Amino acid sequence: MRTRQTATEIGEVFGVEPVLKKELREKSYGEAEGRPKAWLDQRFVAPPAQGERLWHDEGVKGAETKGACVERVYAATAGILERPCAHQIVVTHGGSLTFVVAAWIGMPAEAAGHVSFPVPAGSITTLVEDDHFHNRQVTGLGVLPG
Repeated sequence: MRTRQTATEIGEVFGVEPVLKKELREKSYGEAEGRPKAWLDQRFVAPPAQGERLWHDEGVKGAETKGACVERVYAATAGILERPCAHQIVVTHGGSLTFVVAAWIGMPAEAAGHVSFPVPAGSITTLVEDDHFHNRQVTGLGVLPG
């Protein structure tokens, strides 16, 4: 809901209609949704330092695995990159942002189990592809406006 509101406000500033992509939503925590963080913390099973991390069961009934989240965010990012426009504004939750950035830099999805790009709420991350070499850059990560 907050992401949709933010996208709508940004769209008004730039005079464009937002294209809403449900695939960019935050990771689902199943039955933990709407409950206090303490409830989740009591049940959450952290992924192992080594081994299977993407498809690890975090111990919460109905929770989305990190792998499922990675797959849908990578697919949404690929769709965004196929759009023929010079500039795009993508509004997403912080957890999903990690996988947007990972997809942008070409990190294989199977390596995304160890990645995190934490950013403050309301911050701006700038992704740029240079016109000559077509290298992809993260020129700003989690910059707060103002």
